[in-house]
Amino acid sequence: MEWEQLLSLRRFGDAYKRLRKEQDETRLGFEVDYDRVIFSAAFRSLQDKTQVIPLSKTDFVHTRLTHSLEVSVVGRSLGRIAGKKILEKHPYLSEVHGYKFNDFGAIVAAAALAHDIGNPPFGHSGEKAIGEYFKNGNGQRFKNELSNKEYQDILEFEGNANGYKLLTESRKGVEGGLRLSYATLGAFMKYPKESLPKKPTKHIADKKFGFFQSDVDSFKEVASELGLSTTSHKGDVAYSRHPLTFLVEAADDICYTIIDFEDGINLGLIPEDFALEYLIKLVKDSINTKKYNELAYMEDRLSYLRALAINTLISDAIGTFVDNEEAILKGEFDVSLMEKSKFKAQIEDILSLSVKKIYQSQEVIEKEIAGYKIISDILEVYTTALTRHKEGDGSNYDQLMISTLPEFYRDTTGSTYSILLNACCYVASLSDSAAVHIHNKIMGKQL
Repeated sequence: MEWEQLLSLRRFGDAYKRLRKEQDETRLGFEVDYDRVIFSAAFRSLQDKTQVIPLSKTDFVHTRLTHSLEVSVVGRSLGRIAGKKILEKHPYLSEVHGYKFNDFGAIVAAAALAHDIGNPPFGHSGEKAIGEYFKNGNGQRFKNELSNKEYQDILEFEGNANGYKLLTESRKGVEGGLRLSYATLGAFMKYPKESLPKKPTKHIADKKFGFFQSDVDSFKEVASELGLSTTSHKGDVAYSRHPLTFLVEAADDICYTIIDFEDGINLGLIPEDFALEYLIKLVKDSINTKKYNELAYMEDRLSYLRALAINTLISDAIGTFVDNEEAILKGEFDVSLMEKSKFKAQIEDILSLSVKKIYQSQEVIEKEIAGYKIISDILEVYTTALTRHKEGDGSNYDQLMISTLPEFYRDTTGSTYSILLNACCYVASLSDSAAVHIHNKIMGKQL
């Protein structure tokens, strides 16, 4: 893969090539990507999707929106520092094509901002709940109407694939969705493959899937423009990662490792004494002990340690990225940057404590259970109403339920797959509160 192609400014529907040296520096194309994501309705819904504890009303807890903003900030730093080093190594990118180190930061920042945009309500349990409905719930009845890959799309519904769909899906009068640059779409795509075969290799890019069957042709076009290497297995659609995806992933890994840990302490789930104990090896070379000891409030002490820890992990990730740039461009670097971190042991200790004290806390478990029930009930009502309407035998109740859907999701003229996928994507679009509200209506608990 070549950087010149990988940094493509092309957007869906372009009839001409967008050249970097002809860009308006006050309105750079990659920065436009960021603006389009942040003003989108799908991004706004993240403000009511919690990051750690579903449905929590605690002020300390990060939402998906604040998490995404933080990941974007870290990603911008990663991209800028990496971009500076890449341009030093490949000066033709700047001298001939006009690329600047801020371009790399803008691409990573925009992709990182959008990285959770397709996630369902109730955290990662929301993805599992959608899949469970089709694996063990009444959704099993649709299996024989779908191809193996179509069924796999919904059986293991993937927020990353839904995110790509949201960013690129055409609607009447809105061709190409948000029409982001292909460089940003490439950096966004953590798993550039279709849902089957499942985990064909141990490569990080094959861990999950990144686009539904409805979007295969769309991503093929993006991959072709970017020059992504194909990793196809017997004709299946799969590609190597865009190199900047590793930086987007690192930004996410850094943030949820450190900030979820911070949330756990603020919530009282983890004692404050653990903060310094678990972070000391990350901050020992940069901490100002005198300044730390002068901080009177826990929140300020945590904030200081968090900033130092994030800075340390940014520098570490950049070192790994630059040292392995050649292997990354060849598609041969097969793990995340954090997996190669010299602080891997410390990261794993923090994550292990977070799993035990936060993710497996009673509050999280109880509310994830509620999320499973809510999502299953909503899917049952809407898939039944939509498929009956397609078959021409919908009831009055079915019609009432369909009328509550946004117009885009009411279409029943397509295949069973498209109807079911749309129903899943609608449920995924709901905020935590909206899902609870709809469920209450369905259950007759609220008029």
